[in-house]
Amino acid sequence: MKRLCLVVLVLAMAFSASAQIAPTSAKPLKVVLLLNGTLGDKSFFDSAADGMALIKKEYGDKVTTKVIEMGYDQTKWEPTLIDISEGNWDIIVLGTWQMTEALQRAAKDYPQKKYVIFDTAVDYKLGLGNVYSITYKQNEASFLAGALGTLVTESTMPLANKDKLIGFLGGMDIPVINDFLVGYIQGARYIDPKMKVAISYIGSFDDSAKGKEMALAQYRQGVDIGYNVAGQAGLGQLDAAKDVNRYAIGVDSDQAGIFKTSDPAKAKLITTSVLKRVDNSILRAVQLTIKGTAPYGKEETLGFSEKCVGLAKNDIYTSVVPKSIRDQLDKIEALIVSGKIKVDSAFGMTSQQLDALRNSVKP
Repeated sequence: MKRLCLVVLVLAMAFSASAQIAPTSAKPLKVVLLLNGTLGDKSFFDSAADGMALIKKEYGDKVTTKVIEMGYDQTKWEPTLIDISEGNWDIIVLGTWQMTEALQRAAKDYPQKKYVIFDTAVDYKLGLGNVYSITYKQNEASFLAGALGTLVTESTMPLANKDKLIGFLGGMDIPVINDFLVGYIQGARYIDPKMKVAISYIGSFDDSAKGKEMALAQYRQGVDIGYNVAGQAGLGQLDAAKDVNRYAIGVDSDQAGIFKTSDPAKAKLITTSVLKRVDNSILRAVQLTIKGTAPYGKEETLGFSEKCVGLAKNDIYTSVVPKSIRDQLDKIEALIVSGKIKVDSAFGMTSQQLDALRNSVKP
């Protein structure tokens, strides 16, 4: 009898996690976003907040949204998550690998709540049927960035020095950042098997001063286009590009578009940005939850087809990057989408394999 009751309870929880929600203006759906950082990074967290704005735009007063900035003091993250879990929020959205363990504990303690975590996945062996994990095919979009960087450095573009050296500036030496790197290297070597990549890790996602220092060192080494994957710390890359009049590739959000008005001299050096559309993925998660089709209890990896990764093809991109290069990148993207180009991933690589790859492109 006890076993039967347990089965019924598990099935009921699974049904509850996937059941359709029909928000109304009288009883709006309540969605909260917890940021384990702050707004203003002009990339990752800002994109997540943009997702909440998209939800509000689509559903109006049928959905109540809130964004909570928890800052970078990690001791505050889990207590805030618990406080929010005890409140009357219907969907709790949060992100990054740094929140995984805290969420796994909270989701077990509050099984009636729905959680969406982006850019990482929980351990579903723990039976977390109320958690929907979103990951991204950032390696595929970064393949295009590597191809672009190589085409730029070997082109006749005004600031290209043809040193066959491109840069990568990562926030931390962790799998999700290295997934960007692996795609970047593969894309570069798809164009030129001899291309070299200067690789640096800041060790932080908020130290933009250190990011600038490391990016300047790369540019002085001979890099003429550098790719930042470091959140707020990566803004230092863009500052460095402006200081030395070299090209850059942005990340997560359309960083050229962000600086187009406030700092046009900087914006025109950002050839494109690799978009990780956290905003689209959060909107999609809420849409699917309302429809009753969100895959709670599972991880879903989103890419080009879901409009959750890609390149920023803005007016700066079309004016700075020659059409011949843009056309080539479009063809490469189509080959990736069709599966004719298989892009490697850092996930599943051993540390020895990753080290060997990084060593193979050392200048």
